Amino acid sequence: MSDLPFTLDQLRILKAIAQEGSFKRAADSLYVSQPAVSLQVQNLERQLDVPLFDRGGRRAQLTEAGHLLLNYGEKILSLCQETCRAIEDLQNLQGGTLIVGASQTTGTYLLPKMIGMFRQKYPDVAVQLHVHSTRRTAWSVANGQVDLAIIGGEIPGELSESLEVVPYAEDELALILPVFHPFAKLETIQKEDLYKLQFIALDSQSTIRKVIDQVLGRCEIDTRRFKVEMELNSIEAIKNAVQSGLGAAFVSTSAIAKELQMGVLHRTPIEGVVVKRTLWLIFNPNRYRSKAAEAFSKEILPQFANPGWNQDVLTFTQKSIVVSTLDIAMPASSGED
Repeated sequence: MSDLPFTLDQLRILKAIAQEGSFKRAADSLYVSQPAVSLQVQNLERQLDVPLFDRGGRRAQLTEAGHLLLNYGEKILSLCQETCRAIEDLQNLQGGTLIVGASQTTGTYLLPKMIGMFRQKYPDVAVQLHVHSTRRTAWSVANGQVDLAIIGGEIPGELSESLEVVPYAEDELALILPVFHPFAKLETIQKEDLYKLQFIALDSQSTIRKVIDQVLGRCEIDTRRFKVEMELNSIEAIKNAVQSGLGAAFVSTSAIAKELQMGVLHRTPIEGVVVKRTLWLIFNPNRYRSKAAEAFSKEILPQFANPGWNQDVLTFTQKSIVVSTLDIAMPASSGED
């Protein structure tokens, strides 16, 4: 066909409706009127000669043709963004964009420090930090929506051939107690003492909770014997709960530096046990890598990596600009945080 039956704006509208679940919320997210969105969808359906939405329910549901167009549309929009960023690179870091991904803990406590250092050196580069579950972050890197990411969970097996996954740093998990807890007066406690404590934990289905349980299991600590009194949905909520005397918790040491300095939480060592997990650097070697991503990788990442870490893994080979044939679509969310 000589003329494409859709425009980039129409693909953006289709994606927004699928994400927001309604024409009105999609219009609000794109800062246009709802009639304008409806008209574009009608024009798109007429040009393609297929219905894209089932209009019977409250939520805008894609038809089979709608899902097909959305799948290809997201790839087209991703390549458009990649093209724009490649052109911006011609300005040699006097602009451009860096998009970094992270799982919850690294995104809250580690990446802001790294991005702050990068912004001091390159104030003209716009930096975006996307904090999601390990699973969602990995898919974003695979699909070229994120340049690179630092995560603490397990990479989906179906992405093992699409991503480079490199051990980056060790994240120590600390046992924290209220400062007035009797155990806080001891220099160390025994592993058996853990089963006498009341614990505050993340939701049992959360990725971070599963990782913590796995790491503790490798240290021969049976988390199934823990008396979990309360489950909360954020590290900050857990820290506040422990500070208030509601129980003990295991959290990343990067999350408690301020509280330890202020003396509002107590970190209690366990004799003979150091609880650590690996943080992973992930990137897609088949995607265009911007100069901003190169600079971040070479100048910032090594400063937070393990001592003696092989810096050669950060020397990404810049590939020619090739239209990617990567043909993957992110599956429905599994509910992990």
